[in-house]
Amino acid sequence: MDARITPHDRLAQALAEPLAEVDALIRARMASEHAPRIPEVSDHLIGAGGKRIRPMLTLAAARMNGYMGPYDVHLAATVEFIHTATLLHDDVVDASGQRRGRPTANLLWDNKSSVLVGDYLFARSFQLMVETGSLRVLDILASAAATIAEGEVLQLTAMSDLATSEEVYLKIVRGKTAALFSAATEVGGVIAGAGEDRVQALHRYGDAIGIAFQMVDDLLDWQRDDAAGKNFGDDFRERKMTLPVIRAVAGAQGEEWAFWVRTIGRGAQDEGDLEMAFDLLERRGAIATTRHTALEWAETAKAALDPLPDGELRAMLRDLADYVVVRIR
Repeated sequence: MDARITPHDRLAQALAEPLAEVDALIRARMASEHAPRIPEVSDHLIGAGGKRIRPMLTLAAARMNGYMGPYDVHLAATVEFIHTATLLHDDVVDASGQRRGRPTANLLWDNKSSVLVGDYLFARSFQLMVETGSLRVLDILASAAATIAEGEVLQLTAMSDLATSEEVYLKIVRGKTAALFSAATEVGGVIAGAGEDRVQALHRYGDAIGIAFQMVDDLLDWQRDDAAGKNFGDDFRERKMTLPVIRAVAGAQGEEWAFWVRTIGRGAQDEGDLEMAFDLLERRGAIATTRHTALEWAETAKAALDPLPDGELRAMLRDLADYVVVRIR
């Protein structure tokens, strides 16, 4: 097997046919007869690629449980619409200028367009999930959408608060990121009619891999290249209390504590502060310990797969959990 082919690539190859159906359905449902800006803005983000991890998780969860119907494609498109809508809204909230290595929609168009198109995609996602005819699916995905919004609001209240604990951070991550991962895997099992033990195993897998994914994403912000489509230190400039910063702040005293109060607490950042912050994270071991915690969550995700049918797809999901973490060196 070619070592250059990642676990993500192998899963995408295994699901190539239904993923093509998902893409076709996404393009059909993001069309608008009366508002051409909707497909323009949507396609700018969706067309930029992205890894399509969440739709693949839905398809894999359904098919490893023997599902052969049409609605796993509907649900995969649903989770991608929800994800894209949250990205459009996030970029407005964060005043971001780059997403997936490209200028954000709010930068190319405006904030109003990004918010309203995000709302449109949310509405489309609900239309798609209703078409499955499953009230449980509707409940899972509607609850996930509410949890995502709740997590984003919690992050707003915790942002720049040096008292933010790891417990609060985990609540934020479970809300803003892991909720959609766990919903994506869970609805795949539900639509396939899998037993409750399998459905809950899929939920646990999605939750754990989502937490690991976000922790790594927070670490990528401190990586000095743009391979992830991020700018070095964006979270620091935006004064976000991510796990590496929380752990560095926890051990700070004296001048070190005063540095965090000034730069994160008050937002008075000067030239050279980003480099100082990075040095403090390194000195406190915050980057290394956060990576270790992400690895632990990846192991939790792999263990959650044990009740599921043995086979190629389960093996790929195990490998994907490892791959999520090795994105950071």
